This record gives sequence, C-alpha cells and structure tokens, in this order.
Amino acid sequence: MTGFVILSSDEAPLLEHSLAAALAEGFSDALVIDNGSRDNTGDVARRAGVRVLRLERRVPYTEAMNAGLRALDVDVVALLQADTFVMPGYLAAGAAAFTDPAVGSVAPKLLRALGPAPRDRLALIDAAAMTFDRRRKNSLVGHGAPAEAFSVAAEAFGADGAAALWRRAALEDCAVDGAYFDENMPGWGCDADLAWRAQLFGWRCRYEPTAVVHHIRTYSPTTRATSTPEDRRTQFRNRLLMMAKNDSRSDVRRDFGPLLLYEIAALGYAILREHELLGGYREALSRL
Repeated sequence: MTGFVILSSDEAPLLEHSLAAALAEGFSDALVIDNGSRDNTGDVARRAGVRVLRLERRVPYTEAMNAGLRALDVDVVALLQADTFVMPGYLAAGAAAFTDPAVGSVAPKLLRALGPAPRDRLALIDAAAMTFDRRRKNSLVGHGAPAEAFSVAAEAFGADGAAALWRRAALEDCAVDGAYFDENMPGWGCDADLAWRAQLFGWRCRYEPTAVVHHIRTYSPTTRATSTPEDRRTQFRNRLLMMAKNDSRSDVRRDFGPLLLYEIAALGYAILREHELLGGYREALSRL
C-alpha cells in the first residue's frame, strides 16, 4: 500500500493545488495534517475526501510529520507539503525504486516554483537529492542548475524533506520512542538527520529524476542572506546536534582534518560576520 501525508499551515490556497496533484497519482491512502491553521485547510481536505489530522496548536515540522506518520499505516509513504506540486507519474517512478529491498527512501527531482500555477514554474532545479560531505555539511544537489540537468538516477545521501518517498520499514528502523524526525532538533537539518540515521541502519537512498515535484522554497542557499537570524542559528545548531547523535569515533578520526579546519572557520565567521550564530553553540549544548 502507498499513501501520502501533506502538511498545511495556513496554506489552504496552495493545498487546493498540491492535494489535487497528489490525489491524481492513485495513492491507496492520504492524510492532510492541519497544523493549527486558522484558514480553511481542513475544509479543502474534506471536500477532496481526504482524512484530516487536526493539530490544535502550530508545531514544528518534526512534530507535525511524526503525528501524521503515526496516523498513516502504509508500506510506502510520500512526505509532501502544501507548497509541493507533484507531476504526473511521480508515484510510479518513485515506487519503482523500492523493488530493490535495500532502498529505504527515494529523492525526486525538485524544480523551483514561485507559485502553484504552470506559469509560476522556473526551469531551475531546487534539489536533486541531498549530499553530505566530510565537514558534516548537508546541501542540496544541483540547486540552481538548469531543469534538464541531473537526468540520471543515482545513489544519494538522502531525500530533501520538502518531498520524499520512504519505505515504512526504514522509518521504523530509524524511529526513537515512536519519533521518526527528532523533535529535539526542529527546523532545518531534521531531514538530513533522518537520512544519516537511515544510512547507519544500512538503508540506501535513490535519486529518481523522472519523479518530478515543483516546490516553492523559502529557505535555500540562494535565500540564506535574507533569512532571519533565528533560522540561520537553527541550521548552525542542528548540524552540531547531528554530529553528536550520529557520528562515530572512527569516522571523526578519519575526517579530523577537514572537520577541524571547518570548525575553526565557522567559529571565526560567527565572531566576525554573524554574531547570532554564536548562540547556536549554547543551544546545541542545552539540547544534548
């Protein structure tokens, strides 16, 4: 069985489009997470005949998606958001990768968009999966490249949290006390943390370029300069928490040189350019 969860936080106008596109793919089950919305998110879902999980207060992505995943019992689940619009053939292309029993997740090709209409689509890649380097920095593969690039399926570190397909068995392996995403590290990087845990359990991620999703991204390498200090500090903090959780002593020894150089550079940058990042050290320590 296949299913999808869509998270909507006061995004009913976008949900009208993203929900219709996902339903057209023929999933066996569907769920809309109404994340404390004050608009008609719930009504949009009910008119489409889709179950609604109503969260009475607005919670971070990690908590909302965990609640949705616990409420949807399927073998393969697509994690979507109100600002992600799947293209025809998305499910078939993504699900085909799961014929390999070692594949735990599938990363679709995300293309950038400014809105839900076809005229709002940009001929640029938003993400062709995530990558992860020896400095423990996760980044978006191909961000800003022409849409036709990255046209070959390949192994990947993980799937960006905006739109991903997961095998339920892989999610259950990664779960800690019933939580798939770590609620102790809300914000940017929680999808990379889940991908890292899946790798540690031996699950592979497959990038599938024929599974296409248009996405309105609010935080990315190209928008970081205009993001809030809190958002930048959260990203800084969560990288440290991921390392504390998932790194092994042997891997740290192997990558000690690049890691040390990066940490020195990051500290210097925070002192000289972005003082708000310094609070990320304190926040990471308090959450350990």
